[in-house]
Amino acid sequence: MVPYKSLDDSKFIAATLNDVYSICGTVFNGSSRRNTTNKVLSRLASEGIGFLTKTLPRLGKAFEKALTGSIHLNAIELRFEALPNSQLPKLFGELFSRIFYPNGSLLPEPCVLSVRVLRQVLFVYYKYELPYTDEQEQQVVSKFERTEDDLTTVESTLDNIQRILLSTPSRIRFRDTRVTAQKANGQVEVARLARRLLQIVFRKFDPKDIYPRHGPGVVATKQLPWDKYRWTNISGRIAEQYPIDAYFYASLGAVCDSVQTIRSLGDRSLPARVILVPKDSRGPRLISCEPVDFQWVQQGLGRAIVELVEHHRLTRDCVFFTDQTPNRIGALYGSETGKYATLDLNEASDRVSVGLVRLLFPAHICEYLEACRSSSTVLPNGKDLSLKKFAPMGSCLCFPIMALTIWAILTAAAPDAYTRERIHVYGDDVIVPTAFAADAMEHLESFGLKINRDKSCISGLYRESCGMDAFKGKDVTPVRLRTVWSSTRSPDAYVSWVAYANAFYSKGYYNVYDCIVEHLHLLYGAIPTKDMNLSCPSLIAVSEHNRPIRSRPNAKLQKLQYLVWDVKSTAVTKILDGWSMLLRFFAEKGRPTKFVDPAELIGTPCFEGESPMSVSTYTRRRTSMLVRRWR
Repeated sequence: MVPYKSLDDSKFIAATLNDVYSICGTVFNGSSRRNTTNKVLSRLASEGIGFLTKTLPRLGKAFEKALTGSIHLNAIELRFEALPNSQLPKLFGELFSRIFYPNGSLLPEPCVLSVRVLRQVLFVYYKYELPYTDEQEQQVVSKFERTEDDLTTVESTLDNIQRILLSTPSRIRFRDTRVTAQKANGQVEVARLARRLLQIVFRKFDPKDIYPRHGPGVVATKQLPWDKYRWTNISGRIAEQYPIDAYFYASLGAVCDSVQTIRSLGDRSLPARVILVPKDSRGPRLISCEPVDFQWVQQGLGRAIVELVEHHRLTRDCVFFTDQTPNRIGALYGSETGKYATLDLNEASDRVSVGLVRLLFPAHICEYLEACRSSSTVLPNGKDLSLKKFAPMGSCLCFPIMALTIWAILTAAAPDAYTRERIHVYGDDVIVPTAFAADAMEHLESFGLKINRDKSCISGLYRESCGMDAFKGKDVTPVRLRTVWSSTRSPDAYVSWVAYANAFYSKGYYNVYDCIVEHLHLLYGAIPTKDMNLSCPSLIAVSEHNRPIRSRPNAKLQKLQYLVWDVKSTAVTKILDGWSMLLRFFAEKGRPTKFVDPAELIGTPCFEGESPMSVSTYTRRRTSMLVRRWR
């Protein structure tokens, strides 16, 4: 990774504190302002960037838990100096005292504004993508392996449930009374009803009616984008369910012209490959890249399942893939009334086991799901690890199958129709009625899933879901820095930090805005503002640091143009054989919207998406660059 090259962190955090003092009015007097600023800057000088990325967020996490009422805030336990005769931290004590009693318990009417500004200061650097160490890499990989060991025990439990279900007749149906059986029998009944729910959802679903395509990411077999359409190996498992001639070639004509190539195709089921990508200062994120033939089918099947779920009467108002709004609204409403709880699952993508999918999903769906899942992955040290999880992060099937599994278990375990209709699932972010939250967590964990209790909010007036942090019905989501500042011109840093500046300005942090804009202008020169209505990164408001932008009149367009920085991706032209380019066209333009008479095709696009595309032009990943353009 690139070395850490920051703007002046002390100047940035000082600007943040100045905005906090302005926003909070008379909460801080002159003396407390100086003391707070000096304390923060001295600790930053002695502890380094870790004070912002680790120490303050640790206090922030305890602060969040105290907002839910699950713990009392205790500064000593967090290794912070406490206020006299109090458990509250002395640092920002003026704000903490407006939220908590001296014993660390929540006040009856805590100050929402104090909650908002505290969370901004404590979490501003929490997601900062600093370089990670080899030790952090090994911790992530070891955790991935340990999860596989945990799933061994889970699989035996699920096998027992499967045997019971196969040996007993199905008598369960929807009803508004709670199942009163013992835990073991209750788990069986929940599994039985969850199976029934998914049978209804997939009753008319044809897993062969898919349109395969390649994903945007890298593949385990390391083909470049233009090589993905030249097949050299197609797993025999996949070919049994998705015949090569129907799903891997543009037409029967392409098959006839490629007979010799098809005869030489390999039929191995190649393993996936683990890679580590930047996440934040706590360490990297683990992604398992799929082989190119698996990715091709997974993309088609995953998209078909998403389309089904978003339109089916049972799931369309409960399970979401493209819209986070219902969960965000649920978090806001739950924080105001306490009627809804937010649940967060830990390692959710890694804990949906193959056995759980076999237990819950219809058999005719499972055979297609299993045909295109990788059964092993290669770790960074070269070790081949057999997978008991259904699909790790990186598979297009991971997200939809995980969400459906969670929804089915919770809906089956719900005591009544009122609860069932108010379950919202977006990946591993779950909204449930608060009265059902404890049972919901117990049922999910009984099937091998793991609840992140530190991020789950089932009490108090704080809720968190899908990027919405809410307290007493108000949005208290902080602006979190992710992209590391670069001291040289960088497209990623430029776009990100212009967006950060605008986000801070929108929340009233005008000193922070000026601080960022000053650094941007020193490095990049003049930057346009949004009132110019240009299609390029623009600042939200004029600052004292703004510089004049070079302009010119354009007689053809009858407008004034400005010379600005814009982001351009490097285009690569690769000429493939005609059949491969036709296959790419069919895959990337999508399924036909309808069958039409050929005479009607003149001037009428029959594919989704009307923008023209070049089948010989590709974009390399991570090759964007900053260029000067007239806009």
